[in-house]
Amino acid sequence: MTKSELNEFLLTKADQFESLSFIEDDPISIPHQFKLKEDIEIIGLLVATIAWGNRKSIIKSGNQLVALLGESPYDYVMNFNANRTLKFVHRTFSEEDLVFFIHALRSIYEADGLEATFKKTSADGIEVSLTNFRNAMLETPHLSRSTKHLSNPMINSACKRLNMYLRWMVRSNAKGVDFGIWKTLSPKDLHIPLDVHTGNIARKLGILDRTQNDWKSSQLLHEFAKHLIPDDPSKLDFALFGLGAIEDF
Repeated sequence: MTKSELNEFLLTKADQFESLSFIEDDPISIPHQFKLKEDIEIIGLLVATIAWGNRKSIIKSGNQLVALLGESPYDYVMNFNANRTLKFVHRTFSEEDLVFFIHALRSIYEADGLEATFKKTSADGIEVSLTNFRNAMLETPHLSRSTKHLSNPMINSACKRLNMYLRWMVRSNAKGVDFGIWKTLSPKDLHIPLDVHTGNIARKLGILDRTQNDWKSSQLLHEFAKHLIPDDPSKLDFALFGLGAIEDF
């Protein structure tokens, strides 16, 4: 197809998949169980952090997190009993990792809050926000094993899960899928969460030449998306992910 046909095709698919029907079978369904900003932020971050594997498995583990943290994840974090045993595991994310995240999040909320940790004051890209968050989390004592759950764009990680989380928090809720509850970051800076589905479809469509799903590829995909949708490039995630995971394009 021609460039204009490709662009029209992608925009049509993005509009098609960004709908309320998308929520039920996606991990974003977990934070949609909550109303308070801080509850959405916390459960959203935890679910995004464990978002690898098939979506059914992620949602199952996400609901286990809801059962653990109760009606208010924010209250749970702020009043966490360090002696409490948490029976939770999702692949390599263990009870020890969850306890670290809870302690780190409490420290963050006792300071400026989770949204503020991602704030950037320079014109540099979203990697500054991701690095700011990672550094804030790692100020809390932790096991070395837990660092692998905090992606680092500075060592060329694609940061798929954190970019997905930022899409949830920052993009407009006009269509009822994402939340749009963070105003300190701009949707135009958001990267598409680069995973197997989005990467494979981007390559099939000739959008992406690099074979690695890393930060360099994420930047290239971001540049393409910015030309197509300058103010909302991560909207293209719905098209690429939907074509790969839902339609098996």
